[in-house]
Amino acid sequence: MIESILDNDLYKLTMQQAVHTLYPRAEVEYVFINRNRDKTKFPNGFAEKVRQQIELMAKLRLTPDEKAYLATVCYFLTPVYLDYLASYQFNPNEVEVSQTGGELSVSIKGPWYRTILWEIPILAIVSELYYVMTHAEPVSRAKRHKTNLHKAKVLAANGINYADFGTRRRFSSGSHKTLITDLLNEENTTLIGTSNVHLARHFNIKPIGTLAHEWFMFHAVLQGYQQANPAGINAWVNVYQGDLGIALTDTFTTKLFLSTFDTMYAKLFDGVRHDSGDPIAFVDTIISHYQKHHIDPLTKTIVFSDSLDIEKAVWIHNYCKGKIKDSYGIGTNLTNDVGVTPLNIVIKLSKCRINAGKDWHSTIKLSDDPGKYTGDREEIEYCKGLLKRGE
Repeated sequence: MIESILDNDLYKLTMQQAVHTLYPRAEVEYVFINRNRDKTKFPNGFAEKVRQQIELMAKLRLTPDEKAYLATVCYFLTPVYLDYLASYQFNPNEVEVSQTGGELSVSIKGPWYRTILWEIPILAIVSELYYVMTHAEPVSRAKRHKTNLHKAKVLAANGINYADFGTRRRFSSGSHKTLITDLLNEENTTLIGTSNVHLARHFNIKPIGTLAHEWFMFHAVLQGYQQANPAGINAWVNVYQGDLGIALTDTFTTKLFLSTFDTMYAKLFDGVRHDSGDPIAFVDTIISHYQKHHIDPLTKTIVFSDSLDIEKAVWIHNYCKGKIKDSYGIGTNLTNDVGVTPLNIVIKLSKCRINAGKDWHSTIKLSDDPGKYTGDREEIEYCKGLLKRGE
């Protein structure tokens, strides 16, 4: 199910390099969350099958050809990091998997620089294995081809640049490949890349990604909630020096993020990513922020990645025209639109500590949508009160 150590999202590699560089002693714990636990029940023996797939991942190694590819295409990855990745081996002992009835539990615990690569492949395994064990029947290949081609044509006709962001909840690794094949077969395709590094290499398209919420969640433990965003941004710039310049705004609400996203960083970063809340209100907010800092919004980009389908992308794109550049990371609606109900599953950072001698601290994500809050409820309420008081 996981074909290569690069069968993962680019942002996990870029963040692994940053963690390896700056926080080599940090330790973390991740937990699996089934957002539709009342409706989605996992069949008997599911945890055992997941464990078997996890054990197989210990055999994966970065090949010399893959290393050469990363060195050429991902110029922001250093020789030191690539040498480390070439020696990297997944350790299944870092993952605990269990099952109680139809409820699945997965936790990942260990050094952050090692465990950071587990999230995406485990989600992809859970997703694909679920359909295998429930004997889900997708629509025919011909119908999938027609659907994929229709999406590619609509996006191209509207001049919408988009990338595949759907590794984590794909129907299968095989259907993921056929999807990209179909999208690239559109004569005027506006597919600009994929988050999946293995498939980017296979299809000779651009691997796309920068950073995720866990980066800021960790920095909240390191520096406090008020300083999490500037600390995270500054650390990212220290590692990448202006490369990988799409900033994620909503870990502790976009309002808080923008309060410290000053002129220097607003100019340095190529743009921002929208991942929760009203996308139209977000466009207006970001444009206003750039204008306040005397920056032409048309020189900047918003990457939209929140639960997108084709119609939503077209709607947002039409609003952005003539105001700001826009791009789209479309996930589940591309990789799991095959006639089955997609799972709504995530793996999130739940705890971390700066090093083995420090205390563990819970991590949370507030988001711009309360439905996407994650973490301990008491800690969430504490953080909301703290930010409201401006402490």
